[in-house]
Amino acid sequence: MEAIAQRLVGRRALVTGAGSGIGRATAQRLAAEGAAVFCVDLNQEGAEETRGQIEAAGGQAGAVGCDVRQPSDCEASVAAAIAAFGGIDLLCNIAGVLHFDHTEELSDEVWDRVLGVNLTGMFYMSRAALPHLRDRGAAIVNLASLAGIQAVPFAAAYCASKGGAVMLTKSLAVEYAKTGPRVNCICPGGIATPMVAAVTFPEGADPAVSAHVSPRMDTVGKPEEVAALVAYLGSDEARYVTGSAFTIDGGQGA
Repeated sequence: MEAIAQRLVGRRALVTGAGSGIGRATAQRLAAEGAAVFCVDLNQEGAEETRGQIEAAGGQAGAVGCDVRQPSDCEASVAAAIAAFGGIDLLCNIAGVLHFDHTEELSDEVWDRVLGVNLTGMFYMSRAALPHLRDRGAAIVNLASLAGIQAVPFAAAYCASKGGAVMLTKSLAVEYAKTGPRVNCICPGGIATPMVAAVTFPEGADPAVSAHVSPRMDTVGKPEEVAALVAYLGSDEARYVTGSAFTIDGGQGA
């Protein structure tokens, strides 16, 4: 097995959405590279399971339940991570939800939930963490989506939230360029996660329109591949990288 670089030794990371999918893979990769990782998820059981896996592998981790749509939850999560590790050097906003529907049938509740988790929650968590990240070596990595830079049918709320995530990333990056943290986002295409597996196109969706989101390659991406990019962006190897949106999509958006 190829040895994993130890680029994050001494770093303290907070990862949202750490209970499954890309969030779990990210928490595990950061820990494997030497970071102490605080696992945050709405599903506290999932976050605790990730924490246990990291500790079983010899890493240092903590966990807490958090609804990123609630500012108080985000503030409490940051405070808990600082209490556990003495500070934060890396914030990874990975929590997200995905929903496909005909736009005229999209409910207020679903719109609010998708925007709340994917965009507003990212803002709340960043706002809570920023006072503790004012350092040139600190970083924020946000999970956006290819849907944030390329239109996806039947995904008005998702596209709006992920497009907002891209621009939130860029705005923070230029605001904090002189002081830190560096702020970047990742825009995956199709990744094999439980969230993606659970989603279907709405009834009556035109197959020709749905084909617009088909991957170019014969396979989908792995959460671990996205996690590897997160680890790079959180490390000193990416010291000159900020305000960027990285696609990892098998050429889907090319």
